[in-house]
Amino acid sequence: QVQLVESGGRLVQAGDSLKLSCTVSGRAFTSYFVGWFRQAPGKEREYVGRINWNTESTTYADSVKGRFTISKDNARNSVYLQMNSLKTEDTAVYYCAVAESGGQYLYWGQGTQVTVSS
Repeated sequence: QVQLVESGGRLVQAGDSLKLSCTVSGRAFTSYFVGWFRQAPGKEREYVGRINWNTESTTYADSVKGRFTISKDNARNSVYLQMNSLKTEDTAVYYCAVAESGGQYLYWGQGTQVTVSS
């Protein structure tokens, strides 16, 4: 069984930085992506970005490009979301998820709350 656990969310002020963590455990994957998503109150879930575990290539949504960076730590089996220059509109529950190459995101964490105050 695959488990994803996010951590690091908290209340911060606009302009601050915050780093979220996502630890993946359970079955091994040959080739997969770890994606970050977020959902603000009353809004649909939004794609933030993803990293290819094997190649470490990353992609980002336009709304976060240049401010957010995704990285990974093989030893810790973890993926990180470094968020800089946070804005109030970044307030949301942030989720990480795993998708095998070519597939959908089937495995999700429980989410971690990020609140950015003005």
